[in-house]
Amino acid sequence: MKKTANTWKKNTDLSRLNALSENTIIALLGIEYTAIGIDFLQATMPVDNRTHQPHGLLHGGASVVLAETIGSVAANLMVEDDKVCVGLEVNANHIRPIKKGHVTGTATAVHIGYSTQIWQIEICNERQQLVCTSRLTVAVIDKPKH
Repeated sequence: MKKTANTWKKNTDLSRLNALSENTIIALLGIEYTAIGIDFLQATMPVDNRTHQPHGLLHGGASVVLAETIGSVAANLMVEDDKVCVGLEVNANHIRPIKKGHVTGTATAVHIGYSTQIWQIEICNERQQLVCTSRLTVAVIDKPKH
């Protein structure tokens, strides 16, 4: 599968992205943007009491929040100021359990279209082993007028 080379349409930096997360589920789960490259966006999330399920493992839903967060932000960096991206579908395959530490998610574009985008998000543990693979599809819509 050929990946689309990104040309971010909006300028941003990690401090601005992290500031936008204040008072959201992103901050609640401890998600932090850590790298932005020409064709990817990356963030980390702790594996601790905030992100555990009752058996002490990383909750699959927390992985999905991480994946959708990174993919959605990346998608919105790819559209003009009069457009926004909203989620249509997200799926996740949970590959490997993890009890503690951090996971890092990396979003890369699979398809950047006029009305839809598809993003692949790979979530790995600190040993670079795949924990979860996810795919996010977003719709590109006109920015709502307030």
